[in-house]
Parts: sequence; C-alpha cells; structure tokens
Amino acid sequence: MVDKRKQGRIIRISGPVIETDGMRGAKMYDVVRVGDENLIGEIIRLDEDKAIIQVYEDTNGLKPGEAVITSGMPLSVELGPGLLTNIYDGIQRPLPAIVKKTGEFINRGVEAPAIDRKKKWHFKPTAKAGDIVRSCDVIGEVEETSIITNRIIVPPNICGKIIKVEKEGEYTVEDDIAVVSTDDGDIKLQMLQRWPVRMPRPVAKKYAPSLPLVTGQRVIDTFFPVAKGGTAAIPGGFGTGKTVMLHQLAKWSDAQVVIYVGCGERGNEMTDVLREFPELEDPKSGEPLMNRTVLIANTSNMPVAARDASVYTGITIAEYYRDMGYDVALMADSTSRLAEAMREISGRLEEMPGEEGYPAYLASRLAEFYERAGRVKLLCSKDKEGSVSVMGAVSPPGGDFSEPVAQNTLRIVKVFWALDADLADRRHFPSINWLKSYSLYLDEIQSWWKKEIGEQWLKLRTKAMVLLQTESELQEIVKLVGPDALPPRERATLESARLLREDFLQQSAFHEIDTFCPGNKQYEMLRIMLKYSDRIMEAIEKNVLVDDIISMKSREHLARMKTVPNKTFEKRFSEMEKELDKEIDDLIKKGGK
Repeated sequence: MVDKRKQGRIIRISGPVIETDGMRGAKMYDVVRVGDENLIGEIIRLDEDKAIIQVYEDTNGLKPGEAVITSGMPLSVELGPGLLTNIYDGIQRPLPAIVKKTGEFINRGVEAPAIDRKKKWHFKPTAKAGDIVRSCDVIGEVEETSIITNRIIVPPNICGKIIKVEKEGEYTVEDDIAVVSTDDGDIKLQMLQRWPVRMPRPVAKKYAPSLPLVTGQRVIDTFFPVAKGGTAAIPGGFGTGKTVMLHQLAKWSDAQVVIYVGCGERGNEMTDVLREFPELEDPKSGEPLMNRTVLIANTSNMPVAARDASVYTGITIAEYYRDMGYDVALMADSTSRLAEAMREISGRLEEMPGEEGYPAYLASRLAEFYERAGRVKLLCSKDKEGSVSVMGAVSPPGGDFSEPVAQNTLRIVKVFWALDADLADRRHFPSINWLKSYSLYLDEIQSWWKKEIGEQWLKLRTKAMVLLQTESELQEIVKLVGPDALPPRERATLESARLLREDFLQQSAFHEIDTFCPGNKQYEMLRIMLKYSDRIMEAIEKNVLVDDIISMKSREHLARMKTVPNKTFEKRFSEMEKELDKEIDDLIKKGGK
C-alpha cells in the first residue's frame, strides 16, 4: 500500500525539472517515481510540502496532476560481482539487459536490476566463524572475471564477530553468505551492497601522492606525470585527441580496474567507445580489456539531469573496487557536458547565473567530484591501501582555456595536459603542449623515479624542458630570417629540440611497440638524446659544420629508438650510444684539421 504522506502531485513542468506539492515527509535527494510511467527523478529542493525534482528521463507527455511517489531512499548504486564487463546508463540501468526487454529504442520508465539476480557465482570463504571483522575486511572471494577477483568485503559502518559463514559453493548476489553479530544485533551479509552515490565511502586516512600512475606515454610519465590517487584534466578542442588519450590511459596505465564515464558525449563518439572497448586487448593479461572495465554511457541526446548522476555513479563504483585494495582509474569524458547540464537545470530553477550563465556553485560541484580521488588507507583490520585516480576531459568551446569550466577545473586538479589544435593539425600526437601543461606531483614522485628508474630523472627532465623552451624562443627569429641565418650554436639547439619533439614527445597509439613505452626505456631515450645535444654542442665548438652533424648515420638511428622492442632495447641503445660517440669524435678530428 502506498504511503499517502509520501505521495504528491505535479503542479508545474519545465523540461527536466518539475515542481510538486504534497511532499511533506520527503527528504533532499530522495529518489521519486514521477507520473503514470514511473519516471525516475531526484529531489533537489524542498520548501515545506513543495519539492523541485530533476527527472532522469524524457518528460514529454507528463501532465500536471499526475502522481509523484517518493521511495524514501537517496539515489544509490548496486555494488557486487557482475559490475565488470557491463555497460550502464547514468543511473546504473544495464543497457544490454534493457535492450533485451524493449528492443533498440528504450522505453521510458523501464527497469532492470543493475546486477543480475539469477546468476550464480562461485564463492570461496576466506573468513571463519569467530573472526572479528570490520568495514572493508574480506570475508570471501568470487572470480568476477578472468582478470579481477571480487573480494567480498564487509560493508562500511559494520563491526562485529562472525557467527556463520557459508561454505564454498554457488550463490546468487542476494543469498546470505555470512552473519555478523554487532552491538545493534545480528546482520546478514550478501554479496550485493547498496551505497548512496553522493556520499563518499569512508576511509581510515588519505596518503600523500608519492607513487606515480605509470601510463607508458612518454610526454605524461617523463614530463607531466600523474600520481596514483591523483587528479588530471585533459582540456582540448574538437579533434585534438581527448578520446584517444583516454583510451590509451585506460589501456596502459598501471591501474587494475578502469571506470569509463561517457558524460554527455556525442552519440557517435560514445558508440565508438562501446564498439572499441570490447575489442581492445588487455596488454598485461592478453584478455579483453572489458574484463576489468565498467562503462557508463550517457550521450548528449539523453536527458541532461542524468549527466549529473553519471559521474557520481562512476566514482562510487570506483570507490567500491578501491575498498577491495585495487588501484582504480576513472576517465570522465567530458566534464564540460556535466557543467552544461548544471547550467540548464540552474536556468530552469531561475537561479542567479554566474559567469557565462553557469551556476555560481559550478566550482564546488566540480570539486565534490574530483576530491573523491585519492590513495587511501582502508578501514579494514589489516594495513591495506587502494586508490582512485580521476582523469577528466574538458571540451572548451573553440579550444578556449579561459572559459569557466576549464578554469574552475584547473583550480582543483594537480595535472594539466593542454591539448593543442596546432599540434593536432601537424599530426603531432599526443597533442599535449609542453609549454602550457604542468604537473604539481613532480616533487612528490621524484623519489620513486630516482629509486626505481634512474638517479638523474628530474635533472634530465629539467634540462629537456629548458631546451624546448629555448627552441620556442628561437622559433620567433626563425620565422623572420629562416634557420640558415642563425649562428651554429642556435642551429644545433634547434636540431636537439627537433629530435626531442619528433622522436620523444611524439608517440603513435597505433604502433605495436611505440604505443607503450616503459619507464626505464623512457629514461634511457631521454638520456641518450640529451647526450646527443651535449656532444653536438661540443662538436660545434670544434668548428664542425651543423650540416655534417645532421647527416650523421647515428642521428637516423636515434630517431628510431622508440620502435626498438621494449624487451631488448638496452643492448641496442648501448650500441647506438657507442656509434654516436664514434661519429662525433671522428667529426671533431676532421673539424680540428
């Protein structure tokens, strides 16, 4: 029987925003069912018995007077085995299951459980009766995919003694697998958990970012690294390579679980993602990449309110796998569409607009999302940690980084990868502009690079950045007088910087070897390229002609360093270095004569 105190009626409709009365007893952020078709909505404002609701589905055809029933529960996601390999919409409805029910054109008000209730999983208990457990302690394991083991953890805010654990066997996510005795009574645990999307899952403490998230992309790892548990923004105009960059990060970064949120992206771009991800191969295991991926698909023609929910759905699923002890990478493409949804909802609510019509709370809403990233100590009995790294694409109109979404994002994140339309036009990919980008994690993670990769890492990076900055200044002169009019030292500087630009910073996502470059190979490439810069400067001082230097055979070999196989590069790089030294020494002898 419906609780009449929680049933209201529609009195006004304005696009995805509706106003209702008779909602006394309802709470902020309660999920409601709207109209005869039971559309899903969420209360975003309350005034006595009146409520403002944002509806996550198309409101065409709704009429004033139709019923609105609150569930009494906030918008929550279902967590458990079966999330990986799945494709959800912004409010965690499984799209493959819905297609089976409705066909390719999805009806309004359709429902399907986010996690299959009938599928049985092979549960292996790791705890026993009598054990004292607390939040995030593992009581059993399920092989969710061939890559990822789902560690069945005690939900947050539960602490007590295990009375009973089911024996190893096949169970559904709703079967009771354990009973825990707590101060509030006995609690039955299932594999299925629910958690409100707007509430961060609790942790013991957050660590300082001291470990890098290794991506295999040279311009990122060496020049603008991101830490595990860090935040990064990838702003760029149309065609600058944001989506391919996010694909590369999803495929190659050393995170075990990937959450990809398509937040209001164009339908054809989201379709490409949905088609390509199942075909991508996980390089570490050889299995399909989808076996460690959750896709949340929300396109630009879907109701705008669902964009707001999609990023919270994604980050909550990411926190769930973090609480198992995994490193999780979340890609949001793109947060500009989220901001546009905020602007539309704010306009419908007749709020005072801020800059360019965005609401005044734009910055705080973006911060709410990004601040849930971090490398954390878990609440469990053992000393375990996990991390969520968040990378958000930003699509500023016309590639203008001064617009509000890009600027407010930059105030929050610690890494800025500025995609440059000019570099993209020249087919220089990744089109990250090395003069506009920055990373604030350099000091924190340099100790890891020094210990694991090479002592001179930060020194080499600084030297390379100075070289690229000098080249940028010289380019202004080159535009006026041409490169041949420059003195030999400046021409040598341009030659060294060209080698760095074309053969270190440029990297092909579609080349079987160059698509991923391990850290030690990056270090050796940079060291040898900077040695080449030092040696040709030495040769210039000894009156060697720049044209003779450029025509060296070893120069051609250096340009092919990135295609040397990753497993055997050390021997080949050593040979290249010796060849370089020999050719330079021969030129110096001739120059002296």
